[in-house]
Amino acid sequence: MNSKLFTRRAFIRALGVVGLGAAVTPAPVMAAIRMTETRKIGNAYKVSENRFLLGTFVAITAVHESRQAAENAIGLAFAEIERLSAIFDLHDASTPLAHLNATGRLSDVEPEFFAVMREAIGFNRLSSGAFDATVLPVVQTLKSSGGMHISEKELREALELVDSSAIRLSRSEVHFGKQGMGVTLDGIAKGFIVDRASDVLAANGVANHLINAGGDIRARGARSVGQPWTVAIEDPAKKGDYPAILELKDAAVATSGGYEVFYDAERKHHHVVDPKTAHSPTKSVSVSVTAQTVMAADALSTSVFVMAPKAGLNFIDTLSASECLIVGDTGGKLASRHWNRLVQA
Repeated sequence: MNSKLFTRRAFIRALGVVGLGAAVTPAPVMAAIRMTETRKIGNAYKVSENRFLLGTFVAITAVHESRQAAENAIGLAFAEIERLSAIFDLHDASTPLAHLNATGRLSDVEPEFFAVMREAIGFNRLSSGAFDATVLPVVQTLKSSGGMHISEKELREALELVDSSAIRLSRSEVHFGKQGMGVTLDGIAKGFIVDRASDVLAANGVANHLINAGGDIRARGARSVGQPWTVAIEDPAKKGDYPAILELKDAAVATSGGYEVFYDAERKHHHVVDPKTAHSPTKSVSVSVTAQTVMAADALSTSVFVMAPKAGLNFIDTLSASECLIVGDTGGKLASRHWNRLVQA
């Protein structure tokens, strides 16, 4: 998923409405950026800190009676994000994920890696194949085109390697059943990391907080007494016309969009790829999904984006804890059965 919650100005404020959408281009200098802000709200402090991690801006806002407690918990949450990112970085050759892709086998599987791989396989089954972490060979083929003509023959060959059922997973080992397979956990690992960071905050006494990681949001508790967190779904057309503003408490939301990163000059292939066809879906421009966890919202938003819009809505309506908003290619909006219950009045 390719999205961003806060604009730079909103990161500095770290308050109020949060936008979902555009990607942030990584730069070495970004890693050193830390933006912080503290405000007194009644008898509590609202402490916000923003860092460049996971290839995007990550913002954590905590509300607590003790400023020091909030700051300490935020620091621990960021430390957890950094620890987990060292496991799931696709581009760092030293990570378990990179080793698995290079060799087709991984021993001494870390618990977190096992958990994410298990969930990736589970969402593949739940979505009837719309979500598939083994789409990496197709993505690599698209990227290798360098924006030039994309070979259909090469895409078909890569598509033969897309098969989550060929993953052999145990708590001690992962291996691929087909030579040349690879997995990308971009559509699920970031959500897992955000959820774990949220758990760290809660475990350290900060029940009221919002984490915003480049389009993946976890909202817990309230932003002030009795007030839910507000989250604005970014306008894919970039005209500032938010498709919806949500009120969230103890919930997560993620958005998948096909309007930022393209692999060809014709802008037909973007970063969301249908694992059954090797092509990018065209009927939806953005899909936002709410769930109990960011990991679920992330995987489900990708799944629905790949599906035909009505099929995606029907799929979400079968799930008890999720809602969905689809912005179509003509600008029209389709919502799941109870989406409007989350929309700010």
